[in-house]
Amino acid sequence: MTVPFVPDRLLFGGDYNPEQWPREVWAEDMALMRRAGVNTVTIGVFSWAVLEPREGEFEPGWLDDVVALLDTNEIGFFLATPTASPPPWFTRAHPDALPVRADGTYVSHGSRDTYAISAPAYRQAARRVARFLAERYGDHPRLRGWHVHNEYGTIDHGPHAAAAFRRWLQGRYTSLEALNDAWCTAFWSQRYDDWEEILPPRTTQYLANPAHAVDFKRFCSDEMLTACTEQRDEIRTAGSTAPVTTNFMLPTWDHLNQWDWSEQLDLASVDHYLDTPGPDGEAHVAYGADLTRAWGGGPWLLMEQSAAGIRDGARQAFKDPDRMIRNSLGYVARGSQGALFFQWRASAGGSETWHSAMVPHVGPQSRTYEGVVELGALLGRLQEIAEPPRTGPVVEADVAVLWDANGRWSLQTPHLPNDELDYTTEVRATHRALWRAGVAVDFVRPGADVTRYRVLFVPTLMALDADTVTWLTRYVDAGGHLVVGRFTGVADEHQRVAPGGYPGRLRELLGVRVTEHLPLAPDETQELSDGSVVEQWTERMDPPRADIVAAYAEGPLAGLPAVTRRRVGDGAATYVSTRMVQESWDGFVAALLAEHDVRPVVPEAAGTGVEAIRRRGAEATYLFLLHHGDQPVRVAGPGHDLVTDSPTDAGIVVAPGGYAVIREAPTAAWSVTPLPPA
Repeated sequence: MTVPFVPDRLLFGGDYNPEQWPREVWAEDMALMRRAGVNTVTIGVFSWAVLEPREGEFEPGWLDDVVALLDTNEIGFFLATPTASPPPWFTRAHPDALPVRADGTYVSHGSRDTYAISAPAYRQAARRVARFLAERYGDHPRLRGWHVHNEYGTIDHGPHAAAAFRRWLQGRYTSLEALNDAWCTAFWSQRYDDWEEILPPRTTQYLANPAHAVDFKRFCSDEMLTACTEQRDEIRTAGSTAPVTTNFMLPTWDHLNQWDWSEQLDLASVDHYLDTPGPDGEAHVAYGADLTRAWGGGPWLLMEQSAAGIRDGARQAFKDPDRMIRNSLGYVARGSQGALFFQWRASAGGSETWHSAMVPHVGPQSRTYEGVVELGALLGRLQEIAEPPRTGPVVEADVAVLWDANGRWSLQTPHLPNDELDYTTEVRATHRALWRAGVAVDFVRPGADVTRYRVLFVPTLMALDADTVTWLTRYVDAGGHLVVGRFTGVADEHQRVAPGGYPGRLRELLGVRVTEHLPLAPDETQELSDGSVVEQWTERMDPPRADIVAAYAEGPLAGLPAVTRRRVGDGAATYVSTRMVQESWDGFVAALLAEHDVRPVVPEAAGTGVEAIRRRGAEATYLFLLHHGDQPVRVAGPGHDLVTDSPTDAGIVVAPGGYAVIREAPTAAWSVTPLPPA
């Protein structure tokens, strides 16, 4: 991070694509934006064909007019480089720059993201358009920042990728001898004797080499990051000093090692769309927000969310305005410097015609737009929150969860003992349990400073390098409580199994030796001696050099250890050899937190349906209360509610679906009392 991103207000608005509309609509847009309190838009994301209609020939007059219109209406903007959607002339002139799928199929033009990231023609064109935009608009007073590209993640298996992959491998391994050793190429006669023999992991007869597959994923992240920083450098060379970001994408379009990326950006930002219309959507908001705050190391920005739609399989569920507001506040509570959306006005045609927008197809006479107006006014009242704390984190947490892209990629390799193992599912299950317990959560990367955390969870991490093993051991020695899930540490960073019994590289730290993995059938469950219900996975272990916390109570492992705990130095290491169903895991995690006196943000809110998050600012702390339940509550304590502009000492009522944002008095204590239904 080199350029500070400290806006003087919470940013509110979204992607604005005026090139989709006749100019008479632009004036209506400005009036509706002013009414809604929009202060920031993102422009140019998908405008390459309009901006550069022929190679090397720019026609920016329309964009000049848009910028002038925004300036007149005192609306700031992020300017995007439009490189996620090359225009038809580009792919016609450079067909070799089209991406190739793993099965060898060339992807045709006709959608977004049709580019081969390693193609020289694409990289040159991307630098050219970034440089043009920076020279023309880089010092504009309304420019809030640069939005480079959009949702990086197109994977190419073509010839340009193959050449770049070989160069990357030479930099990583230096010699073919080292690569052959790391990849275990003695198996199935895969030994390489010339770098030119190595290709991306394309579709093959049977099982691909897992080390090959994971290294290719690492390469793709690094290659896309290089392309991103090339555009950033063009912007800086042109003289623009505005902050640079690119929008990460959750939950599914996720091919990056975001820790590495964030080191090269001035601001971490994310596009986050709920993956369920059910109540777990609120836990998903917290998950995306906590992750992005961790990647950026502090305040961050929600670059996109959905105003009114939640994709639920084949259907699009409707998101009520009150939920949209609560979700937006959930992101802000966890450090976002605003709430932006895709997009401002719903498109009348094109590939995302039915993607919801701040102004829907039916126009401003709609519940969605009226909810947008309400949210804009609310964020205006919360302006003071935007100034971050002068020292320390924006959200304070006593527990952390390890998150590592390499762990995700390892579990995407084929032919595991149970292919139902999924890294994100396991991480989210742990985060969900912590969210339900009402505690603040940080995510951390391997090697981070974790001395402040009382408990550190490693839900699963199949492959561990030696440095990570040392790091985890030192955390426990120093007094931390490490909780390790199944199938962790069984291999090194090259996916090579550590012999002698599982969990391989962590056997000594955990004091266990697993001899058999015994996955369960898809619908099979078992019980443990403490009443927990488990699914998917069990393990047979030797008598441990650790205390037995719970044993298997039935099945072939009845009476054998399932959960163990070993005292190490000043701390402890717990090993969970199975997958508890969510409700059992919730109970296990809650008991562990109580053991370490990790308290909910507002203990009195437990069981009321009220989510409590505390955000630290420059002069005060702010308690966000988001009511997802169905019974009103009275909240009392020393502070001032910014939503209603009223003191809270005598108590305020938060209705179901409602919210409060309270500037707390020092050492505030809170009571939360359920009230009879209205």
